[in-house]
Amino acid sequence: MFKIPPLEVLILLVPTLMFALSFHEFAHAWMASRCGDNTAARMGRLTLNPMAHLDIMGSLMILFVGFGWAKPVPVDGRLLRNPRVDMMKVAAAGPVSNLILALIAGMIIRFLIGMGLLNKPVIELLVYFTHINIALAVFNMIPVAPLDGSQIFSAWLMKTNPQLAWKIQSYGPQVLFGLILFGIITGYSILWVLMKPFVIFFMLIFAGIQL
Repeated sequence: MFKIPPLEVLILLVPTLMFALSFHEFAHAWMASRCGDNTAARMGRLTLNPMAHLDIMGSLMILFVGFGWAKPVPVDGRLLRNPRVDMMKVAAAGPVSNLILALIAGMIIRFLIGMGLLNKPVIELLVYFTHINIALAVFNMIPVAPLDGSQIFSAWLMKTNPQLAWKIQSYGPQVLFGLILFGIITGYSILWVLMKPFVIFFMLIFAGIQL
Protein backbone atom coordinates (compact mmCIF):
# COMPACT_ATOMS: atom_id res chain seq x y z
CA MET A 1 0.00 0.00 0.00
CA PHE A 2 1.12 3.57 -0.69
CA LYS A 3 2.59 5.46 2.23
CA ILE A 4 2.60 9.24 2.05
CA PRO A 5 5.87 10.52 3.54
CA PRO A 6 5.66 13.38 6.08
CA LEU A 7 5.87 16.89 4.64
CA GLU A 8 9.39 17.49 5.98
CA VAL A 9 10.55 14.27 4.30
CA LEU A 10 8.89 15.20 1.00
CA ILE A 11 10.69 18.55 1.06
CA LEU A 12 13.98 16.65 1.11
CA LEU A 13 12.95 13.83 -1.20
CA VAL A 14 11.48 15.75 -4.14
CA PRO A 15 14.59 17.75 -5.19
CA THR A 16 16.78 14.73 -4.47
CA LEU A 17 14.60 12.52 -6.63
CA MET A 18 14.43 15.03 -9.48
CA PHE A 19 18.19 15.43 -9.64
CA ALA A 20 18.96 11.70 -9.30
CA LEU A 21 16.58 10.72 -12.10
CA SER A 22 17.66 13.60 -14.35
CA PHE A 23 21.34 12.80 -13.88
CA HIS A 24 20.68 9.12 -14.59
CA GLU A 25 18.98 9.85 -17.92
CA PHE A 26 21.50 12.57 -18.81
CA ALA A 27 24.26 9.97 -18.35
CA HIS A 28 22.52 7.64 -20.82
CA ALA A 29 22.22 10.46 -23.36
CA TRP A 30 25.81 11.59 -22.81
CA MET A 31 27.24 8.10 -23.30
CA ALA A 32 25.13 7.52 -26.40
CA SER A 33 26.43 10.78 -27.85
CA ARG A 34 30.01 9.75 -27.02
CA CYS A 35 29.43 6.45 -28.82
CA GLY A 36 28.14 8.10 -32.00
CA ASP A 37 24.34 8.31 -31.53
CA ASN A 38 23.00 11.87 -31.18
CA THR A 39 19.33 10.83 -31.18
CA ALA A 40 18.83 11.75 -27.52
CA ALA A 41 20.67 15.05 -27.97
CA ARG A 42 18.44 15.98 -30.91
CA MET A 43 15.37 15.21 -28.79
CA GLY A 44 16.51 17.49 -25.98
CA ARG A 45 17.57 14.75 -23.57
CA LEU A 46 21.23 15.77 -23.26
CA THR A 47 20.32 18.06 -20.38
CA LEU A 48 19.93 18.07 -16.59
CA ASN A 49 16.55 19.80 -16.89
CA PRO A 50 14.14 17.52 -14.94
CA MET A 51 11.23 18.39 -17.23
CA ALA A 52 12.98 16.58 -20.09
CA HIS A 53 13.35 13.34 -18.15
CA LEU A 54 10.79 12.84 -15.38
CA ASP A 55 7.97 10.32 -15.66
CA ILE A 56 5.14 11.08 -13.25
CA MET A 57 4.31 7.47 -12.35
CA GLY A 58 7.95 6.44 -12.06
CA SER A 59 8.69 9.40 -9.79
CA LEU A 60 5.72 8.61 -7.54
CA MET A 61 6.91 5.02 -7.31
CA ILE A 62 10.28 6.11 -5.93
CA LEU A 63 8.64 8.42 -3.41
CA PHE A 64 6.12 5.90 -2.11
CA VAL A 65 7.55 2.46 -2.92
CA GLY A 66 11.31 3.04 -2.90
CA PHE A 67 12.19 2.49 -6.58
CA GLY A 68 10.98 3.78 -9.94
CA TRP A 69 12.00 5.15 -13.30
CA ALA A 70 12.13 8.15 -15.65
CA LYS A 71 11.37 8.49 -19.37
CA PRO A 72 13.66 6.13 -21.31
CA VAL A 73 16.36 7.81 -23.39
CA PRO A 74 15.97 6.99 -27.12
CA VAL A 75 19.00 5.18 -28.54
CA ASP A 76 19.43 4.14 -32.19
CA GLY A 77 21.76 1.15 -32.17
CA ARG A 78 22.47 1.58 -35.89
CA LEU A 79 24.31 4.83 -35.18
CA LEU A 80 26.58 3.39 -32.50
CA ARG A 81 30.14 2.69 -33.60
CA ASN A 82 30.18 -0.74 -31.92
CA PRO A 83 26.50 -1.54 -31.35
CA ARG A 84 26.83 -4.54 -29.03
CA VAL A 85 29.48 -3.07 -26.73
CA ASP A 86 28.29 0.54 -26.96
CA MET A 87 24.71 -0.41 -26.06
CA MET A 88 26.08 -1.98 -22.87
CA LYS A 89 28.04 1.21 -22.16
CA VAL A 90 24.95 3.38 -22.67
CA ALA A 91 22.87 1.14 -20.39
CA ALA A 92 25.55 1.03 -17.67
CA ALA A 93 26.05 4.80 -17.72
CA GLY A 94 22.80 5.41 -15.82
CA PRO A 95 23.38 3.17 -12.77
CA VAL A 96 27.08 4.07 -12.67
CA SER A 97 26.22 7.78 -12.62
CA ASN A 98 23.94 7.24 -9.62
CA LEU A 99 26.62 5.30 -7.78
CA ILE A 100 29.08 8.13 -8.45
CA LEU A 101 26.61 10.65 -7.01
CA ALA A 102 26.05 8.39 -4.00
CA LEU A 103 29.81 8.04 -3.48
CA ILE A 104 30.32 11.82 -3.57
CA ALA A 105 27.45 12.39 -1.13
CA GLY A 106 28.75 9.60 1.12
CA MET A 107 32.21 11.17 1.23
CA ILE A 108 30.66 14.51 2.20
CA ILE A 109 28.69 12.79 4.99
CA ARG A 110 31.86 11.15 6.30
CA PHE A 111 33.70 14.49 6.18
CA LEU A 112 30.95 16.43 7.97
CA ILE A 113 30.57 13.79 10.69
CA GLY A 114 34.34 13.49 11.07
CA MET A 115 34.66 17.26 11.48
CA GLY A 116 31.80 17.36 13.97
CA LEU A 117 29.67 19.52 11.64
CA LEU A 118 26.44 17.77 12.50
CA ASN A 119 23.84 20.01 10.87
CA LYS A 120 20.79 17.73 11.03
CA PRO A 121 18.87 19.01 7.93
CA VAL A 122 22.04 18.85 5.80
CA ILE A 123 22.95 15.35 6.99
CA GLU A 124 19.38 14.13 6.42
CA LEU A 125 19.35 15.57 2.91
CA LEU A 126 22.67 13.91 2.09
CA VAL A 127 21.51 10.58 3.53
CA TYR A 128 18.32 10.67 1.45
CA PHE A 129 20.36 11.67 -1.60
CA THR A 130 22.79 8.79 -1.09
CA HIS A 131 20.04 6.26 -0.40
CA ILE A 132 17.91 7.22 -3.42
CA ASN A 133 20.85 7.14 -5.81
CA ILE A 134 21.96 3.72 -4.57
CA ALA A 135 18.41 2.33 -4.74
CA LEU A 136 17.98 3.72 -8.26
CA ALA A 137 21.25 2.14 -9.39
CA VAL A 138 20.51 -1.26 -7.83
CA PHE A 139 16.95 -1.37 -9.18
CA ASN A 140 18.11 -0.55 -12.70
CA MET A 141 20.75 -3.29 -12.60
CA ILE A 142 18.05 -5.98 -12.45
CA PRO A 143 18.48 -7.87 -15.76
CA VAL A 144 14.88 -7.52 -16.87
CA ALA A 145 13.54 -5.31 -19.68
CA PRO A 146 13.03 -2.38 -19.73
CA LEU A 147 15.61 -1.88 -16.96
CA ASP A 148 19.24 -1.08 -17.77
CA GLY A 149 20.41 -4.45 -16.49
CA SER A 150 18.68 -6.19 -19.39
CA GLN A 151 20.97 -4.39 -21.87
CA ILE A 152 24.06 -4.79 -19.71
CA PHE A 153 23.76 -8.56 -19.19
CA SER A 154 21.77 -9.65 -22.26
CA ALA A 155 24.82 -10.25 -24.47
CA TRP A 156 26.50 -12.38 -21.78
CA LEU A 157 23.30 -14.34 -21.12
CA MET A 158 22.76 -14.96 -24.83
CA LYS A 159 26.20 -16.57 -25.01
CA THR A 160 26.01 -18.61 -21.80
CA ASN A 161 22.31 -19.50 -21.60
CA PRO A 162 20.25 -18.42 -24.65
CA GLN A 163 17.11 -20.16 -23.39
CA LEU A 164 17.20 -18.29 -20.07
CA ALA A 165 17.91 -15.01 -21.87
CA TRP A 166 14.89 -15.55 -24.11
CA LYS A 167 12.63 -16.34 -21.13
CA ILE A 168 13.81 -13.24 -19.25
CA GLN A 169 13.19 -11.00 -22.26
CA SER A 170 9.80 -12.61 -22.94
CA TYR A 171 8.34 -12.87 -19.45
CA GLY A 172 10.56 -10.56 -17.40
CA PRO A 173 8.53 -7.36 -17.85
CA GLN A 174 5.31 -9.09 -16.77
CA VAL A 175 7.02 -10.61 -13.73
CA LEU A 176 8.57 -7.24 -12.83
CA PHE A 177 5.21 -5.47 -13.11
CA GLY A 178 3.57 -8.21 -11.04
CA LEU A 179 6.17 -7.85 -8.28
CA ILE A 180 5.74 -4.07 -8.23
CA LEU A 181 1.95 -4.41 -8.10
CA PHE A 182 2.20 -7.03 -5.34
CA GLY A 183 4.31 -4.65 -3.28
CA ILE A 184 1.87 -1.79 -3.77
CA ILE A 185 -1.17 -3.86 -2.81
CA THR A 186 0.28 -5.81 0.12
CA GLY A 187 2.88 -3.38 1.43
CA TYR A 188 5.47 -6.18 1.25
CA SER A 189 7.97 -5.59 -1.55
CA ILE A 190 9.76 -8.70 -2.80
CA LEU A 191 11.89 -6.44 -4.99
CA TRP A 192 13.01 -4.45 -1.96
CA VAL A 193 13.90 -7.68 -0.14
CA LEU A 194 16.18 -8.54 -3.08
CA MET A 195 17.60 -5.02 -3.35
CA LYS A 196 18.04 -4.26 0.35
CA PRO A 197 21.34 -6.15 0.93
CA PHE A 198 22.98 -4.25 -1.92
CA VAL A 199 21.61 -0.90 -0.73
CA ILE A 200 22.83 -1.61 2.81
CA PHE A 201 26.25 -2.62 1.48
CA PHE A 202 26.76 0.54 -0.58
CA MET A 203 25.40 2.81 2.18
CA LEU A 204 27.93 1.30 4.57
CA ILE A 205 30.82 1.51 2.09
CA PHE A 206 30.06 5.01 0.78
CA ALA A 207 28.74 6.81 3.86
CA GLY A 208 29.62 4.56 6.78
CA ILE A 209 25.94 4.34 7.68
CA GLN A 210 24.36 1.08 8.85
CA LEU A 211 20.71 0.95 7.79
